[in-house]
Amino acid sequence: MAEKLISLEEFLKLRHSIPMLDARSEGEFAQNHIPEALNLPILNDEERIVVGTLYKQEGNESAVLKGFELVGPRFHTIIKEALKLIPAKRVLIYCWRGGMRSQILSWLLTMAGFEVYRLKGGYKTYRTYTYELVRKPISLLVLGGKTGAAKTVILQRLANQGEQVIDLEGLAHHKGSAFGGIGMPSPPSVEQFENLLAEQILTLDPQQPTWVENESRLIGMVVLPNEFYDHMLSAPLIELQRSLDERINQITKEYAHLPKDELIAAVIRIKKKLGIQRMEEAIAAIREDRHSDWIKNLLVYYDSNYAHDLTKRDSKQCHQLEAEGLEQNDICLELIQLKEKLWKMKQ
Repeated sequence: MAEKLISLEEFLKLRHSIPMLDARSEGEFAQNHIPEALNLPILNDEERIVVGTLYKQEGNESAVLKGFELVGPRFHTIIKEALKLIPAKRVLIYCWRGGMRSQILSWLLTMAGFEVYRLKGGYKTYRTYTYELVRKPISLLVLGGKTGAAKTVILQRLANQGEQVIDLEGLAHHKGSAFGGIGMPSPPSVEQFENLLAEQILTLDPQQPTWVENESRLIGMVVLPNEFYDHMLSAPLIELQRSLDERINQITKEYAHLPKDELIAAVIRIKKKLGIQRMEEAIAAIREDRHSDWIKNLLVYYDSNYAHDLTKRDSKQCHQLEAEGLEQNDICLELIQLKEKLWKMKQ
């Protein structure tokens, strides 16, 4: 059975019904890959270095021969692993440029009776596409509010009610503050974050606005694309107004149960911004389970930082929603009504 070489457009359509195999090394895959792909390396990290070095020193023929020498003894195990991963024997495959590694995997699997679709241009083609997509204009509505305003929770409720939402913090595996990485999975690389963001954008109706949370350019270890961040800054911002007590209660729900040593480490990371006295007071309150005290202490800094960030925006694009005392479903209803009003004004 012969393989079929397909375009990225065909690949993106077929991947919803056919599983994907990434033939690159485990290290390459961990750094970035097409979301939902499975990794079946033809060459592992060490072997890839050997072959790459040989290619530079002696040329393509020597590198190809070395590659077959290294992978040949594993042909049977690669086929067995593929059968275990994809028993239906219908698969999409790719490597870095659609070259030797995916060709070898394709040859092996077609010999074993697989129906193989190989991506022309490999992962590089996909990455070029996602890089460009996350930098294109996009209609956004930004949900703002001081720390503890429950913006992430409200966004999740909006999504449940059918609104278009991109959860940037969820994609970045970080909640956007010095405490935001506690209890979260390891963050993706910047490149993989952009892949994930692109996948979200692909699901959107471009004729409707999409909600995002107000963020800085840096979310944990992830940096937003400059163009996407600029779209956020120029988009309408709806600022949730919540009382200090409501905000403290929300932060307590999210963070008070986390390990004290990690909370303290987060406080120490921002000691230069807090000052020694405020840092020591916050640490003491964490150790003594006085949650409202350490939270209130840190909000002095975060509220000041938030006020500064607002100065980057056009005040005419900033709108306030008085949400004190409102239930979350009522807040969502108010936000949707305000969205429709703003969207009509834009048309």
